[in-house]
Amino acid sequence: MSFLVIGECVADVVRAPAGSGAVDRIHPGGSPANVAYGLARLGRDVTLLTQLAADPVGRLIADHLEGAGVRVAIGGRPERTPSAVVELDAHGRATYSFDFAWTLEAGATAEERPAHVHIGSVAAVTAPGAAVVLAEVERLRRRATVSYDPNVRPGLMGEHGAAVARVEKCVARSDLVKASDEDLAWLYPGEAPQAVAARWLALGPAVVLVTLGAAGSFALTRHHPRAVAVGAPAVTVVDTVGAGDSFMSAVLDALVGRGRAALEGLGPEDLVDLLQKAGAAAAVTVARAGARPPDRSELDAARQECAVRSGRVS
Repeated sequence: MSFLVIGECVADVVRAPAGSGAVDRIHPGGSPANVAYGLARLGRDVTLLTQLAADPVGRLIADHLEGAGVRVAIGGRPERTPSAVVELDAHGRATYSFDFAWTLEAGATAEERPAHVHIGSVAAVTAPGAAVVLAEVERLRRRATVSYDPNVRPGLMGEHGAAVARVEKCVARSDLVKASDEDLAWLYPGEAPQAVAARWLALGPAVVLVTLGAAGSFALTRHHPRAVAVGAPAVTVVDTVGAGDSFMSAVLDALVGRGRAALEGLGPEDLVDLLQKAGAAAAVTVARAGARPPDRSELDAARQECAVRSGRVS
Protein backbone atom coordinates (compact mmCIF):
# COMPACT_ATOMS: atom_id res chain seq x y z
CA MET A 1 0.00 0.00 0.00
CA SER A 2 1.41 3.40 -0.99
CA PHE A 3 0.96 6.67 0.85
CA LEU A 4 1.10 10.24 -0.40
CA VAL A 5 1.64 12.90 2.26
CA ILE A 6 1.17 16.53 1.23
CA GLY A 7 2.50 19.34 3.38
CA GLU A 8 5.32 21.36 4.79
CA CYS A 9 8.87 20.68 5.85
CA VAL A 10 10.15 22.92 8.65
CA ALA A 11 13.49 23.25 10.41
CA ASP A 12 12.70 23.01 14.12
CA VAL A 13 15.09 25.14 16.20
CA VAL A 14 14.50 23.66 19.66
CA ARG A 15 15.44 25.98 22.49
CA ALA A 16 16.06 24.52 25.90
CA PRO A 17 14.37 25.97 29.01
CA ALA A 18 16.05 29.13 30.27
CA GLY A 19 18.72 28.42 32.83
CA SER A 20 18.95 24.72 31.95
CA GLY A 21 22.49 25.05 30.57
CA ALA A 22 21.49 23.08 27.45
CA VAL A 23 22.14 24.33 23.91
CA ASP A 24 19.67 24.91 21.08
CA ARG A 25 19.17 21.98 18.69
CA ILE A 26 18.06 21.92 15.03
CA HIS A 27 15.83 19.04 13.93
CA PRO A 28 14.10 18.36 10.62
CA GLY A 29 10.39 18.91 11.23
CA GLY A 30 7.02 19.95 9.93
CA SER A 31 3.99 17.84 10.85
CA PRO A 32 3.34 16.29 7.41
CA ALA A 33 7.06 15.62 6.91
CA ASN A 34 7.17 13.95 10.32
CA VAL A 35 4.22 11.72 9.40
CA ALA A 36 5.90 10.70 6.15
CA TYR A 37 9.15 10.02 8.00
CA GLY A 38 7.30 7.96 10.62
CA LEU A 39 5.61 5.85 7.94
CA ALA A 40 8.94 5.23 6.22
CA ARG A 41 10.51 4.24 9.54
CA LEU A 42 7.77 1.62 9.82
CA GLY A 43 8.67 0.27 6.39
CA ARG A 44 5.84 1.85 4.40
CA ASP A 45 6.01 3.07 0.80
CA VAL A 46 5.56 6.85 1.09
CA THR A 47 5.98 9.98 -1.03
CA LEU A 48 6.02 13.50 0.44
CA LEU A 49 4.86 16.37 -1.79
CA THR A 50 6.41 19.47 -0.25
CA GLN A 51 8.55 22.55 -0.76
CA LEU A 52 12.22 22.82 0.11
CA ALA A 53 14.65 25.64 -0.58
CA ALA A 54 18.03 24.90 -2.16
CA ASP A 55 19.77 25.93 1.05
CA PRO A 56 21.76 23.97 3.64
CA VAL A 57 18.72 23.41 5.88
CA GLY A 58 16.68 22.22 2.90
CA ARG A 59 19.37 19.73 1.99
CA LEU A 60 19.58 18.58 5.63
CA ILE A 61 15.83 17.90 5.68
CA ALA A 62 15.85 16.15 2.29
CA ASP A 63 18.74 13.90 3.39
CA HIS A 64 16.90 13.13 6.63
CA LEU A 65 13.71 12.10 4.82
CA GLU A 66 15.37 10.20 1.99
CA GLY A 67 17.62 8.41 4.46
CA ALA A 68 14.52 6.84 5.97
CA GLY A 69 13.13 5.89 2.56
CA VAL A 70 10.75 8.79 1.87
CA ARG A 71 10.48 9.86 -1.78
CA VAL A 72 10.55 13.66 -1.76
CA ALA A 73 8.54 15.31 -4.57
CA ILE A 74 9.41 19.00 -4.80
CA GLY A 75 6.45 21.27 -5.54
CA GLY A 76 8.41 24.51 -5.75
CA ARG A 77 11.54 26.08 -4.30
CA PRO A 78 10.95 28.91 -1.79
CA GLU A 79 13.69 31.44 -1.11
CA ARG A 80 14.47 29.77 2.21
CA THR A 81 13.34 26.66 4.00
CA PRO A 82 10.66 27.43 6.60
CA SER A 83 11.74 27.36 10.22
CA ALA A 84 10.10 27.15 13.61
CA VAL A 85 11.60 28.23 16.92
CA VAL A 86 10.39 25.67 19.45
CA GLU A 87 10.37 26.81 23.08
CA LEU A 88 10.28 24.03 25.69
CA ASP A 89 8.92 24.56 29.19
CA ALA A 90 10.16 22.69 32.26
CA HIS A 91 7.87 19.74 31.42
CA GLY A 92 9.09 19.43 27.81
CA ARG A 93 5.90 20.92 26.33
CA ALA A 94 6.52 22.85 23.13
CA THR A 95 5.30 26.20 21.79
CA TYR A 96 6.18 27.46 18.31
CA SER A 97 6.97 30.67 16.39
CA PHE A 98 7.37 30.45 12.61
CA ASP A 99 9.10 31.86 9.55
CA PHE A 100 6.84 30.26 6.95
CA ALA A 101 5.51 30.69 3.41
CA TRP A 102 3.56 28.09 1.41
CA THR A 103 3.29 28.37 -2.39
CA LEU A 104 3.00 24.72 -3.39
CA GLU A 105 2.86 23.99 -7.11
CA ALA A 106 0.83 21.18 -8.65
CA GLY A 107 2.20 18.55 -11.00
CA ALA A 108 5.07 16.97 -9.07
CA THR A 109 2.94 13.93 -8.17
CA ALA A 110 0.76 13.74 -11.28
CA GLU A 111 1.76 10.09 -11.82
CA GLU A 112 1.22 9.03 -8.19
CA ARG A 113 -1.56 6.48 -7.56
CA PRO A 114 -1.59 6.29 -3.76
CA ALA A 115 -3.98 4.14 -1.78
CA HIS A 116 -4.03 6.77 0.96
CA VAL A 117 -3.47 10.54 1.06
CA HIS A 118 -2.58 12.39 4.28
CA ILE A 119 -2.75 16.18 4.65
CA GLY A 120 -2.31 18.41 7.63
CA SER A 121 -1.11 21.36 9.60
CA VAL A 122 -0.59 24.82 8.15
CA ALA A 123 -0.04 23.53 4.60
CA ALA A 124 -3.71 22.56 4.39
CA VAL A 125 -5.00 26.01 5.36
CA THR A 126 -2.35 28.55 4.27
CA ALA A 127 -2.85 30.38 0.97
CA PRO A 128 -1.94 30.11 -1.79
CA GLY A 129 -0.59 26.57 -1.45
CA ALA A 130 -3.61 25.23 0.45
CA ALA A 131 -5.70 25.44 -2.73
CA VAL A 132 -3.27 23.04 -4.42
CA VAL A 133 -3.44 20.67 -1.42
CA LEU A 134 -7.23 20.50 -1.58
CA ALA A 135 -7.21 20.15 -5.37
CA GLU A 136 -4.92 17.13 -5.04
CA VAL A 137 -7.25 15.64 -2.43
CA GLU A 138 -10.23 16.10 -4.73
CA ARG A 139 -8.31 14.53 -7.62
CA LEU A 140 -7.21 11.49 -5.64
CA ARG A 141 -9.99 10.77 -3.14
CA ARG A 142 -12.12 8.94 -5.70
CA ARG A 143 -9.70 6.02 -5.41
CA ALA A 144 -7.79 6.79 -2.19
CA THR A 145 -8.76 7.22 1.43
CA VAL A 146 -7.83 10.54 3.05
CA SER A 147 -6.67 11.53 6.54
CA TYR A 148 -6.22 14.96 8.09
CA ASP A 149 -4.54 16.38 11.18
CA PRO A 150 -5.13 20.13 11.71
CA ASN A 151 -2.08 20.39 14.01
CA VAL A 152 -3.07 23.97 14.79
CA ARG A 153 -0.36 26.64 14.91
CA PRO A 154 -2.20 29.76 16.13
CA GLY A 155 0.40 32.23 14.83
CA LEU A 156 -0.12 30.99 11.27
CA MET A 157 -3.87 30.36 11.24
CA GLY A 158 -5.04 33.91 10.50
CA GLU A 159 -8.47 35.23 11.52
CA HIS A 160 -10.16 32.71 13.81
CA GLY A 161 -13.51 32.32 12.07
CA ALA A 162 -11.94 31.88 8.64
CA ALA A 163 -9.43 29.39 10.06
CA VAL A 164 -12.21 27.27 11.56
CA ALA A 165 -14.02 27.26 8.20
CA ARG A 166 -10.85 26.12 6.41
CA VAL A 167 -10.25 23.35 8.94
CA GLU A 168 -13.84 22.12 8.65
CA LYS A 169 -13.50 22.06 4.86
CA CYS A 170 -10.56 19.67 5.26
CA VAL A 171 -12.45 17.59 7.83
CA ALA A 172 -15.35 17.19 5.40
CA ARG A 173 -13.05 15.80 2.70
CA SER A 174 -11.40 13.24 4.97
CA ASP A 175 -12.17 9.66 5.97
CA LEU A 176 -10.14 9.85 9.19
CA VAL A 177 -9.31 12.93 11.26
CA LYS A 178 -6.95 13.18 14.21
CA ALA A 179 -6.64 16.25 16.44
CA SER A 180 -5.27 17.12 19.85
CA ASP A 181 -7.28 18.58 22.71
CA GLU A 182 -5.11 21.71 22.31
CA ASP A 183 -6.12 21.99 18.64
CA LEU A 184 -9.78 21.76 19.58
CA ALA A 185 -9.41 24.26 22.44
CA TRP A 186 -8.10 26.87 20.00
CA LEU A 187 -10.65 26.11 17.30
CA TYR A 188 -13.66 25.88 19.62
CA PRO A 189 -12.90 27.58 22.95
CA GLY A 190 -14.89 26.21 25.86
CA GLU A 191 -16.33 23.21 24.01
CA ALA A 192 -15.77 19.65 25.19
CA PRO A 193 -13.49 17.64 22.87
CA GLN A 194 -16.01 14.81 22.59
CA ALA A 195 -18.73 17.24 21.49
CA VAL A 196 -16.47 18.65 18.78
CA ALA A 197 -15.45 15.17 17.62
CA ALA A 198 -19.10 14.15 17.33
CA ARG A 199 -19.89 17.26 15.30
CA TRP A 200 -16.94 16.57 13.00
CA LEU A 201 -18.27 13.06 12.35
CA ALA A 202 -21.42 14.66 10.99
CA LEU A 203 -19.30 16.55 8.41
CA GLY A 204 -18.19 13.34 6.72
CA PRO A 205 -15.26 11.38 8.21
CA ALA A 206 -15.78 7.79 9.32
CA VAL A 207 -13.37 8.09 12.29
CA VAL A 208 -12.28 10.96 14.55
CA LEU A 209 -9.37 10.51 16.98
CA VAL A 210 -8.46 12.99 19.72
CA THR A 211 -5.23 12.94 21.70
CA LEU A 212 -5.21 14.23 25.27
CA GLY A 213 -1.50 14.36 26.11
CA ALA A 214 -0.71 12.50 29.31
CA ALA A 215 -4.41 11.62 29.69
CA GLY A 216 -4.36 9.35 26.62
CA SER A 217 -6.71 9.49 23.64
CA PHE A 218 -10.20 8.63 22.47
CA ALA A 219 -11.93 7.67 19.23
CA LEU A 220 -15.41 7.95 17.77
CA THR A 221 -16.89 6.50 14.58
CA ARG A 222 -20.19 7.09 12.83
CA HIS A 223 -21.35 3.60 13.84
CA HIS A 224 -19.92 3.84 17.38
CA PRO A 225 -20.49 7.47 18.43
CA ARG A 226 -19.79 6.70 22.10
CA ALA A 227 -16.13 7.49 22.74
CA VAL A 228 -13.66 4.65 23.15
CA ALA A 229 -10.80 5.87 25.37
CA VAL A 230 -7.38 4.54 26.40
CA GLY A 231 -4.78 5.92 28.77
CA ALA A 232 -1.28 7.02 27.80
CA PRO A 233 1.73 4.82 28.60
CA ALA A 234 3.81 5.98 31.56
CA VAL A 235 7.01 7.57 30.25
CA THR A 236 9.63 10.13 31.24
CA VAL A 237 9.12 13.03 28.82
CA VAL A 238 12.19 14.61 27.20
CA ASP A 239 10.11 16.78 24.85
CA THR A 240 6.79 16.51 23.03
CA VAL A 241 8.06 17.57 19.59
CA GLY A 242 6.57 15.26 16.95
CA ALA A 243 4.56 13.14 19.39
CA GLY A 244 1.26 13.73 17.61
CA ASP A 245 2.87 13.00 14.26
CA SER A 246 4.24 9.68 15.51
CA PHE A 247 0.74 8.90 16.77
CA MET A 248 -0.63 9.68 13.29
CA SER A 249 1.98 7.56 11.50
CA ALA A 250 1.20 4.59 13.71
CA VAL A 251 -2.54 5.01 13.09
CA LEU A 252 -2.03 4.97 9.33
CA ASP A 253 0.31 2.00 9.60
CA ALA A 254 -2.26 0.07 11.64
CA LEU A 255 -5.00 0.78 9.09
CA VAL A 256 -3.06 -0.31 5.99
CA GLY A 257 -5.36 -2.01 3.51
CA ARG A 258 -8.60 -0.75 5.01
CA GLY A 259 -10.78 1.15 2.59
CA ARG A 260 -13.68 3.43 3.40
CA ALA A 261 -16.08 0.61 4.20
CA ALA A 262 -13.58 -0.99 6.58
CA LEU A 263 -12.96 2.32 8.36
CA GLU A 264 -16.68 2.75 8.87
CA GLY A 265 -16.84 -0.79 10.27
CA LEU A 266 -14.19 -0.36 12.98
CA GLY A 267 -15.55 -1.64 16.29
CA PRO A 268 -14.63 -0.78 19.89
CA GLU A 269 -11.95 -3.49 20.12
CA ASP A 270 -10.40 -2.29 16.87
CA LEU A 271 -10.33 1.27 18.19
CA VAL A 272 -8.73 0.26 21.50
CA ASP A 273 -5.99 -1.61 19.65
CA LEU A 274 -5.49 1.32 17.29
CA LEU A 275 -5.19 3.87 20.09
CA GLN A 276 -2.85 1.67 22.10
CA LYS A 277 -0.51 1.16 19.16
CA ALA A 278 -0.49 4.87 18.33
CA GLY A 279 0.00 5.79 21.98
CA ALA A 280 3.01 3.47 22.19
CA ALA A 281 4.56 5.19 19.16
CA ALA A 282 4.04 8.60 20.73
CA ALA A 283 5.56 7.38 24.01
CA VAL A 284 8.75 6.31 22.22
CA THR A 285 8.96 9.73 20.59
CA VAL A 286 8.50 11.85 23.73
CA ALA A 287 11.12 9.81 25.57
CA ARG A 288 13.88 11.22 23.32
CA ALA A 289 14.74 14.61 21.87
CA GLY A 290 13.19 15.82 18.63
CA ALA A 291 10.67 14.28 16.24
CA ARG A 292 12.23 10.80 16.19
CA PRO A 293 9.47 8.23 15.68
CA PRO A 294 10.03 4.52 16.28
CA ASP A 295 10.97 1.97 13.67
CA ARG A 296 9.10 -1.33 13.50
CA SER A 297 11.18 -3.13 16.11
CA GLU A 298 11.01 -0.20 18.54
CA LEU A 299 7.26 0.06 18.15
CA ASP A 300 6.78 -3.67 18.66
CA ALA A 301 8.94 -3.52 21.80
CA ALA A 302 7.03 -0.52 23.14
CA ARG A 303 3.70 -2.27 22.58
CA GLN A 304 4.97 -5.37 24.34
CA GLU A 305 6.18 -3.31 27.29
CA CYS A 306 2.80 -1.56 27.52
CA ALA A 307 1.05 -4.93 27.47
CA VAL A 308 3.24 -6.26 30.27
CA ARG A 309 2.65 -3.16 32.41
CA SER A 310 -1.10 -3.40 31.92
CA GLY A 311 -1.12 -7.08 32.85
CA ARG A 312 -2.21 -8.32 29.43
CA VAL A 313 1.04 -10.31 29.08
CA SER A 314 2.74 -12.14 31.94
